[in-house]
Amino acid sequence: MLNLSLIVNIAVLIPVVGILLATDRPAERAYGPDTAARRILGCLYAAILIASAVLLAGAWMGRDVLAHAQALLAVQVIYKIATLPAVGPRNPVVIANLGIAALHAATLWVTA
Repeated sequence: MLNLSLIVNIAVLIPVVGILLATDRPAERAYGPDTAARRILGCLYAAILIASAVLLAGAWMGRDVLAHAQALLAVQVIYKIATLPAVGPRNPVVIANLGIAALHAATLWVTA
């Protein structure tokens, strides 16, 4: 299940990072105008993407990455749930965040 969470991070974040760094209308509808804050968020998501890829590669090479992956997933669960009161339930990013938070929370439960 740990690998699934990391693969979902990678699969979701590749297009999301591209969208956040783009200057077109779909990016604006979901994340607002192209501002420094949006680009900083893009950098944060890129860091999560890179960390997920490194952890997944480490797991595939037989390295013990569990504690590192659990820390990454725990931070994601917290901030993704925090988007609900901060932004509201009608934003499509919040809805996606809650789904991914549920997956990561289940992964944390199973790997505890």
